[in-house]
Amino acid sequence: MDFEMVMQELEALSSERIKKTYISNGAHEPLFGVATGKMKPMSKIIKKNQPLAEQLYATGNYDAMYFAGIIADPKTMTEADFERWIDAAYFYMLSDFVVAVTLAETDIAQAVADKWIASGEELRMSAGWSCYCWLLGNRKDAEFSASKIASMLDLVENTIHDSPDRTKSAMNNFMYTVAISYLPLHDKAVETAKGVGPVEIKRDKKKSSILLASENIQKDLDRGRKLGFKRKYVRC
Repeated sequence: MDFEMVMQELEALSSERIKKTYISNGAHEPLFGVATGKMKPMSKIIKKNQPLAEQLYATGNYDAMYFAGIIADPKTMTEADFERWIDAAYFYMLSDFVVAVTLAETDIAQAVADKWIASGEELRMSAGWSCYCWLLGNRKDAEFSASKIASMLDLVENTIHDSPDRTKSAMNNFMYTVAISYLPLHDKAVETAKGVGPVEIKRDKKKSSILLASENIQKDLDRGRKLGFKRKYVRC
């Protein structure tokens, strides 16, 4: 399948209801409104195709950009490529669920994520923290420095309430992920989450939402969630 065929297929799979949902979450035109599950048959045909992924990502069309992440070949992407992708990621569903996920399948993931976390830019920071969530939920504990992850938990505790909203959300998820998926620091992550307490996320024209990582961790434990949980794949 070439670029034109993919774009035509995405348009054919579109739904006005899905489009409205994406827009309510921050997407804007151009976009079709394709449920991600409907992209799977096409991705199985194409598999990995980095040149096509680059063409699709460059359109600025949300659905095409998302599909680009599905068929990207992360091992061929450089740091400069990821900087270009994060520059074009204009809202969190791109930064955290396309760019961060794709980055998490590379050998440069931690180095790039560290730079983004230190950038001071909302979506770069969000992508950096999210990338660590994808990494911790997939890779062996031995691939991480416990002292580094511990210092990141300290950074969350000290800065989360003063951070931008999308970054707050990703940091909150980081505490949860460390507690559930990274055994060496389960106890510290639980204590950090308790220390942080409720995290307020403001929403345009809507009531603020409250995130509480400690409660989510406890709910998972009560349900019998196994500590040290790892996904087999980062990308579905």
